[in-house]
Amino acid sequence: MEAGFPDGVLNVHGTNDIVDYICDDADVKAISFIGSDPAGLHIYARAAARGKRVQSNIGGKKHAIIMPDASIDDTLNALAAAGFGAAGKRCMALSTAVFVGGSSAWEQELVEHAKALKVNAGTDPSADLGPVISKEVKDHICRVVQSGSDSGVRLLLDGRNFVAPYLFLSLIR
Repeated sequence: MEAGFPDGVLNVHGTNDIVDYICDDADVKAISFIGSDPAGLHIYARAAARGKRVQSNIGGKKHAIIMPDASIDDTLNALAAAGFGAAGKRCMALSTAVFVGGSSAWEQELVEHAKALKVNAGTDPSADLGPVISKEVKDHICRVVQSGSDSGVRLLLDGRNFVAPYLFLSLIR
């Protein structure tokens, strides 16, 4: 290909008819999908029924692995952008960070970085975070936060009513 991709590699974002065409096309031998549960289940069922290999990472938890020698500033900026950008509503939103060697050296700086994010109306160009899309989504977020608290993980930052950044810490022993 002119763009320099190896033969057989192509990324497609599309509507149902495009997705169905790809799932049905005999020249397509494998599909890798990342996204929502309904779309992933549809793609998996349709493509697998036609004998295609399908990798479908749906509704999953996206992870970042933070090595002990990672650059603090670069890592904090990347975690904030990936975890809180677009109100966390994109297919590659980060929900889990695994700190190799422990998180204690990172916790306070991560909290301060999250606290510094400006939460305001989505029309405010200086806002880092706008509102979530609906009351139902806000209620869902609040239920997830409550579930985390109920399960014993430590809440490091409470976003309160605007659904500002929340940070939990869970130690795996």
